[in-house]
Amino acid sequence: MLCFRLTLAALLLVCSTAAAQESPRSPTAPALDLTPDAHGSLSQSKIEQLFRVVAQKDMENDKRQRDYTYIERQVENHVDGKGKIKSTEVKTYEVLEIYGEQVERLIEKDDKPLSQKDAAKEEEKIQKIIDKRKNESPGERKKREAREEKEREDGRKFVTEVADAYNFKLEGTETVGGREAWVIDGEPRPGFVPHMKDAKFLSKFHGRVWIDKADLQLAKMDVECLDTISFGLFLARFHKGSRLMLEQTRVNDEVWLPAQVSAKIGVRVGLVKNFDVNLEQTFRDYKKFRSSSRVTAGGEVQDQK
Repeated sequence: MLCFRLTLAALLLVCSTAAAQESPRSPTAPALDLTPDAHGSLSQSKIEQLFRVVAQKDMENDKRQRDYTYIERQVENHVDGKGKIKSTEVKTYEVLEIYGEQVERLIEKDDKPLSQKDAAKEEEKIQKIIDKRKNESPGERKKREAREEKEREDGRKFVTEVADAYNFKLEGTETVGGREAWVIDGEPRPGFVPHMKDAKFLSKFHGRVWIDKADLQLAKMDVECLDTISFGLFLARFHKGSRLMLEQTRVNDEVWLPAQVSAKIGVRVGLVKNFDVNLEQTFRDYKKFRSSSRVTAGGEVQDQK
């Protein structure tokens, strides 16, 4: 299965919101000047600055999302060459935080509760994760923290790549979710030379984003693939013309989190079998997770370390 994180990673790849953690902007950083010119436009440099701020805020969103549990519903429609749906698979997960790690617990298949046997397997999986983290040695923890820091640093570098990869144009403002948002189009910049391996895909996408004017947060995104690209040794691909869409929502007046994601992805099994999958993910029931508790297979236990 191509899970939500693969889809969202590709979405965020093209809009400067790499899934990584970063500290908030320093209070001494200069204020962002978004004053339009006489024609109501923002200069290229101002838009680039805006995207860097949006990226930093989304990195902080990723960090804060770990403080929440929520329900994620995934719908996979397998389609034939004519776009006709051949089969549909629906899975619903409860997303939990266990010792700082987000973990998915499957709770429904095709909108029906799991059998007793399958539910027991899920609880066993969760308990194994708990036991592994609880018994983590200082050396293992150090390696994990070093790996996470490298991911954060890669995210910071990627932000610069995105700002350099596109020519941005302010198209105006629209209302998204009852709030005013900047509408910005992005087109690949001719002559862009990527410095990071993943940045080579940036020139293969263009699209439109809606940035909430009050919070400077990514509210909505609609991206189109300009050419067929492959991921993971040709195991998955975005076809030319495929669209990737994301909508986010404001939660608890403190964080912006995904509400809906959709994408069309081509999949190759082995070397010969190919099929297309239309993915749809919806997210609901965001609940703040108590930092003083942890999740076990049987429920919450106080005093998380």
